[in-house]
Amino acid sequence: FSPSVLGTREHWDAAYERELQTFQDIGDTGEIWFGEESMVRIIRWLEKHRVPLDSSVLDIGTGNGVLLVELAKSGYMNLTGIDYSPSAIQLSEKVREKEGMSNIKLKVEDFLAPSAELSGFDICIDKGTFDAVSLDPSDAAGKRKLYVASLCGVLKPEGFFLITSCNWTKEELLNEFREGFEILEELPTPKFCFGGRIGNSVTALVFQRK
Repeated sequence: FSPSVLGTREHWDAAYERELQTFQDIGDTGEIWFGEESMVRIIRWLEKHRVPLDSSVLDIGTGNGVLLVELAKSGYMNLTGIDYSPSAIQLSEKVREKEGMSNIKLKVEDFLAPSAELSGFDICIDKGTFDAVSLDPSDAAGKRKLYVASLCGVLKPEGFFLITSCNWTKEELLNEFREGFEILEELPTPKFCFGGRIGNSVTALVFQRK
């Protein structure tokens, strides 16, 4: 991919500062990455596979924290969200407060250099964070490797990793996560038709840590 400002911390700090101000002004939680259906897809998969409600869940790059709120509303109790942008965590704290979900844990963390206590999760979820890492203007390939190493460090063996991406195809993601992970399932995503060819603009996969 071409390097992009979408891969820089400065971009996301500025974006979440704006969203935080908007939330304080009018109570709008901001953009939901990949839309509402992306959250429904994740929650349906967890419910279908009867993932216990006390499973520890990590939302990587939580942004406004809305996915965690929806998981909490579905009965999940052990929820943690991290983001490297302090403004994103401030926003997600305000959203958590508004929704009365005091049990959601939120922390400023850089997933590429996670703190020691960030470990032992049953489930990790990524909606767009790996995409952003892949657009980093400084050594994106090296940072993708760091991401996979961090994921191996925070996710328990046999834990589940659910990733939603608009930059990567299924085959490319299988290659990126071949070290330490195996594919369990591809989740259905909206299809589009262009020039007589049918494709997916979003890829959603479930991996299991070996």
